[in-house]
Amino acid sequence: MSDTTRGNMPQILYAHASPKSSGEISLFDESLEGHDFTSTQGSGFTSSPADIAAATEQLRAAGFEILEEGSTATTINIAGPPELYERYFQVPLVTEQREVIRPGSAGERETVTFVDCPTTSLSGLIPTDRSPVVDVVEGVAIEEPVFPFRGTPVNASPPRPGYWHLTVPRKVAELLDADKLHQEGIRGAGVRLAMVDSGWWGGHPYFAERRLSGSVVLGPGAEREDVDENGHGTGESANVFALAPGIDFTMVKANFDNILGSFNAAVNQNPRPHIISNSWGGNVAAPPLTAIGRAMVDSITAAVAAGITVVFSAGNGHYGFPAQHPDVIAAGGVYVDSSGGTQASNYASGFRSRIYPDRIVPDVCGLVGMQPHAMYIMLPVPPGCEIDQELSGRNAALFPEEDETRANDGWAAFSGTSAAAPQIAGICALLRQAYPELSPRGIRNALMSSARDVRTGASNPSTNGGSIAGPGHDEATGWGLASASAAVAAAVFQT
Repeated sequence: MSDTTRGNMPQILYAHASPKSSGEISLFDESLEGHDFTSTQGSGFTSSPADIAAATEQLRAAGFEILEEGSTATTINIAGPPELYERYFQVPLVTEQREVIRPGSAGERETVTFVDCPTTSLSGLIPTDRSPVVDVVEGVAIEEPVFPFRGTPVNASPPRPGYWHLTVPRKVAELLDADKLHQEGIRGAGVRLAMVDSGWWGGHPYFAERRLSGSVVLGPGAEREDVDENGHGTGESANVFALAPGIDFTMVKANFDNILGSFNAAVNQNPRPHIISNSWGGNVAAPPLTAIGRAMVDSITAAVAAGITVVFSAGNGHYGFPAQHPDVIAAGGVYVDSSGGTQASNYASGFRSRIYPDRIVPDVCGLVGMQPHAMYIMLPVPPGCEIDQELSGRNAALFPEEDETRANDGWAAFSGTSAAAPQIAGICALLRQAYPELSPRGIRNALMSSARDVRTGASNPSTNGGSIAGPGHDEATGWGLASASAAVAAAVFQT
């Protein structure tokens, strides 16, 4: 349970102010408990340009930093010291220590700090009824901690440890049936794909040798576009490129304390991306959604309605959110062994959502390792970055406790559903090249209708006790392991 205090308050607090909604109901109204915030219902929470401008002007005048004004017209990303929020909105703020799953499987739990306002029933909501901006801002949602859904390594060529593992691009492309499409010229050309993650170091020889290029955009509150301190984003980009080496790639380097701001920065790129890959999320086992959760799903709804295909990791023992949102493609995990046999990854999440009762997560699966740490795919990372050091054999331990690489060699073996999301996003890029008019729903349907059924194994026991894979659609693997070539063949029926 949480422990409410005033301690550990951050120096800068990130939040999202929701301008007055055009509809009759506020995004944060209590009556929306059963609202699913999907594109099928319609948003209803967009705001007029006049209200957005007025809200922005007043918040800036009050001393808040305006980080980004979303062209989706749902929220305004703001930042400032906690004392400014308390003074301007005339409310108290407190910190709560809550248990989370970070960063890997459900066995890796710890407590982290959340900021909340105790005067409202909706978690993470700052009310505006006592503030000067009450006429144009209906509420302020406080950002919450989220974490990459990865598993727990300069040379252009990877090291070769003795345990079974996959390499990029060859083995990943082969197992997901993309190599045939590459030979036919379907490589993601002309498709804009954005990834929201820890950053991208394009200087790794792996990318230079293969002429893989991209750009980095700083999300609001992020710093140093030339550095990926953690290494997660750089590694996961190799999963995208393994499937779609011809894409127009943009990394939105995220400040994970302001993750909705980074997602909105991806949405608002000019020109807009066709696909957004997200290998992160939180653990939301049951309703209700918090204030920032509502703001997040409303942004996702608007992005998908604008024609953007959005992919999220299902989680590694997490009840992954926003992967549960029905408009996104939720990426789960299948393990392929050295003989080609397939089974559900017991590291990856598989469950029926309690927020959206008819929603099974995942939709389809990418390649994910097994417990205890899912060390499965050898990926390029910045030499000496956090992941390079964390997973290396610095303590002379062998697999599966460490990945048997050196702490500064620029390579690390990891996966988790963090790897599955960019793999699925890469296949989406191939579909988009082959059928440029295909909608996000059409892309999703093509993936699901063509996936290879996986009938053995079980998903992570921390979700539903471990869902069992069986014939057809199931909670362990969704529709099964994605097949790029079969999905492109199936897409003809979705146009």
